[in-house]
Amino acid sequence: MAKMLFIVPYAKCYLNFYWDLIESLVQDGHRVTAVAPDTDAEVALTAIGVRCIRIPIKNTGINPFYDIRSVYYLTRILREERPDILCCYSIKPILYGALAARMARSRRVFVTVTGLGYLFTGRTWKQRLLLPLVSFLYRFAFQHCERAFFENPDDLRLFKQLGLIKRNNTTIVNGSGVNLDKFTMTGNRPVISQVPLTFILIARIIKDKGIYEYIEAARILKAKYPAVKLSLLGPFDSNPSAISKTQVAKWMEEGVVNYLGEAADVRPYLRDSNIFVLPSYREGTPKSTLEAMAMGLPIITTDVPGCRETVIQGFNGMIVPVKNGGALAAAMERFILNPQLAEVMGTNSRELAETKYDVHKVIGKVRDMIQI
Repeated sequence: MAKMLFIVPYAKCYLNFYWDLIESLVQDGHRVTAVAPDTDAEVALTAIGVRCIRIPIKNTGINPFYDIRSVYYLTRILREERPDILCCYSIKPILYGALAARMARSRRVFVTVTGLGYLFTGRTWKQRLLLPLVSFLYRFAFQHCERAFFENPDDLRLFKQLGLIKRNNTTIVNGSGVNLDKFTMTGNRPVISQVPLTFILIARIIKDKGIYEYIEAARILKAKYPAVKLSLLGPFDSNPSAISKTQVAKWMEEGVVNYLGEAADVRPYLRDSNIFVLPSYREGTPKSTLEAMAMGLPIITTDVPGCRETVIQGFNGMIVPVKNGGALAAAMERFILNPQLAEVMGTNSRELAETKYDVHKVIGKVRDMIQI
């Protein structure tokens, strides 16, 4: 049996994205250690036999002294724990985890690119200044890992174009998958013919998730269909593109959107909705979309990497141009004018989730590549 160590940017990743993988490893007798900067998942992880270690690491922002400290602690942990396999998820765990693994002489290192992040999606002076450094660290990480997993082909293609990957040691997986036994179509969903349609966007409250476009579309639709409901669910964030609580409160006062707060379990909110909307600027593979698909909601999303893969146009939803609130409103209006589309496309969403995004299929592929 193997001794495995995982590094994530925040502890809730274990609950929201990698729980099924870790649980399967523990059930098979492997020794799992979970590293994170906080303790939000410690009770749940400890209950299934996972050892938890807290480490100072921030997934956003650049502070050289803090980041050097992060690498130091990671190196010390790896030297003490001596894991057979190290798995790093997201930007800083990959960049600093690979560097620490090299210094600690950890041999079997696997990294998962869950999206490109803030530095690759904009053109500010700060992004242009930091991108060469981050690119150098990515090259180092890919050179010294056994395998790199990507959640969509566009991210892999871009990394190859930028010269960040020079070895043929990559695999594309369909995100972290979705548990089809947990997210089901059963339950008391509102009857479309009897109530106004409810649209829902579930994401971190940041600009890059397309929230401003969602609000623009909401204003257009509310002016024509006052009874339609538009909901927003998700946590506030420290990301550079974060939207303030004050701004969300103004939208609430305006009456264009209903902010539902943050939820540990999104299923009741999906069950109370008819159509899922994610007008994101770029994703790895959005877990929120997969969960909505599994629960039988049609999807409206943008024609960008990570999002376009979740929709077959006209089958389980609609794909719209990115950063275009008018086009988003037009797609949403199609469901208002023909509500039965939601039922048909929602059933198709579930079918697509079963064939492509079943978490057990994703886990099986990852474990085959890791050979464990």
